[in-house]
Amino acid sequence: MNRWIASFAIATFTTVLSPAFADSDAPPSALEQTASDGTVQWTGGAIAAGIGYTWGGGTLAFAGGRHDFTISGMSIVDVGATSMSVAGDVYHLKNLSDFEGNYFALSAGGTLAGGGSAVYLQNQHGVVIKISATEVGLRFNLAAQGVNIVLKS
Repeated sequence: MNRWIASFAIATFTTVLSPAFADSDAPPSALEQTASDGTVQWTGGAIAAGIGYTWGGGTLAFAGGRHDFTISGMSIVDVGATSMSVAGDVYHLKNLSDFEGNYFALSAGGTLAGGGSAVYLQNQHGVVIKISATEVGLRFNLAAQGVNIVLKS
């Protein structure tokens, strides 16, 4: 059963995430070889019972400044509750206003009493965020997720 779940997760990840980066200037593996345009850090939480909700707030370091933002979103095929701490690198960000938007990612993983995951997010402006998240709690998911990021005034 675990082998089937792992195979399904890999097939889903490859099928769903590849088109998400089709319009990007570089695939995720190539992003790690280029310098990032900025960094993000945020904290938040998630709760789910089939359909989940994620929330949080954080800071974008970009062009010598720090910019606060909020994040919220939905997930499907998700169960559990966690708190999270996220850090990441931002790519393809030329204008601060392009940071805002609806980001989509594919997440396949699990957390039991503390663990981590790495995910790529991309918005409609082509901005890509590679995040590493540390979660505390109990949560299992296999879900295409969408989150909305809004800069605070």
